[in-house]
Amino acid sequence: MSTVAFIGLGNMGGPMAANLVKAGFHVCAFDLSASALETAKSQGCEVADSAQEAVANADFVISMLPAGKHVMGLYAEGDAPLFDVIKPSALVIDCSTIDADTARDVAALGEAKGIGFVDAPVSGGVGGAQAGTLTFIVGGSEAQFAQAKPVLDAMGKNIFHAGDHGAGQIAKVCNNMLLSILMAGTCEAINMGVKNGLDPAVLSEIMKQSSGGNWALNGYNPYPGVMEKAPASNDYQGGFQVDLMIKDLGLAMDVSQLSASPVPMGSAARSLFTFHKAGGNGKLDFSSLMRFYQDKDGNA
Repeated sequence: MSTVAFIGLGNMGGPMAANLVKAGFHVCAFDLSASALETAKSQGCEVADSAQEAVANADFVISMLPAGKHVMGLYAEGDAPLFDVIKPSALVIDCSTIDADTARDVAALGEAKGIGFVDAPVSGGVGGAQAGTLTFIVGGSEAQFAQAKPVLDAMGKNIFHAGDHGAGQIAKVCNNMLLSILMAGTCEAINMGVKNGLDPAVLSEIMKQSSGGNWALNGYNPYPGVMEKAPASNDYQGGFQVDLMIKDLGLAMDVSQLSASPVPMGSAARSLFTFHKAGGNGKLDFSSLMRFYQDKDGNA
């Protein structure tokens, strides 16, 4: 039975670690949050007092962290970098969404110590993490992808090899930029229909069965009450925060600049979500952009 060290037990990481336990892996987990560790323990994880302790005997190390500086700091910088502790035969699978250059740099630093590293950002949200149906987008060598796949299969449904190190991150920000555009357009269309007397549920069903159908409309409806399990029907709690979407859109803008790729719609979406955040909505689910289009009293 392989041992997996899991670092970062937030809304995504916690359910992912739990699914690894269900699949038969021995999981040693660490997080700075005591409550997250308590939850992980109740789900069958062994909990460690530090990240260094968690990775000491691990065959795989999985991390789910907020940004590139945290990934670099955890593995290669600071007083106790994990690359000084992880055994050479282990594979690091970083599931954070970070910039591609940092992913490549960390991979190179790991390689210098004989430690494999792949970037494997995820798509599918908290619901996908809980259900074990996430999409993993992996950047690394063919051999590293093959080594990582049995572990990723325990947490996800669709596992893609995007290319060499950093490719997973580029594919992820392309996807999330498109998602932001789809959500903004879905909010606009439903809001316009409701302001002209249409029932949002009826309009949504019409568009789902027509050429306007898309992921945001079909499975993550942004109008309250239309889709029972969507964050919109829970006062936009849970799901994927506006703050995180803005972070990903910032990464997408960096990629566009480095490659001279025109992204007028992506830029517009970033502006919309930034305005929405400025209204104090950064911690809400990104489908709360619907409120940006609504009248001040919350009505469409």
